[in-house]
Amino acid sequence: MPKLIRLYITQVAWGFVISAVFVGVLLALNVANLRNLITGSDMGLIALLMIWFMNGIVFAGVQFAYAIMSMADKPRGPRRGTPVAVSFKPATVKVEEN
Repeated sequence: MPKLIRLYITQVAWGFVISAVFVGVLLALNVANLRNLITGSDMGLIALLMIWFMNGIVFAGVQFAYAIMSMADKPRGPRRGTPVAVSFKPATVKVEEN
């Protein structure tokens, strides 16, 4: 299996694990009375799966983007750039008296 495909699959799996933890925290803290809504409804399990799945899609995308962006090479050495002026010299300005 190519390395990029393996990276994608593992990062998506981590995204869904993070989503499960997030939904668990939502239910544990009873945010917006969500735990009571899910446990009190006959469609609560479907709602729980939908919340987990939709958050899993978001967290998987963010996790994969973070993994790809963190693969960039770190710059080495000083990053001062090229100076605009090599040396500064005072400018002479002629002033006429009235």
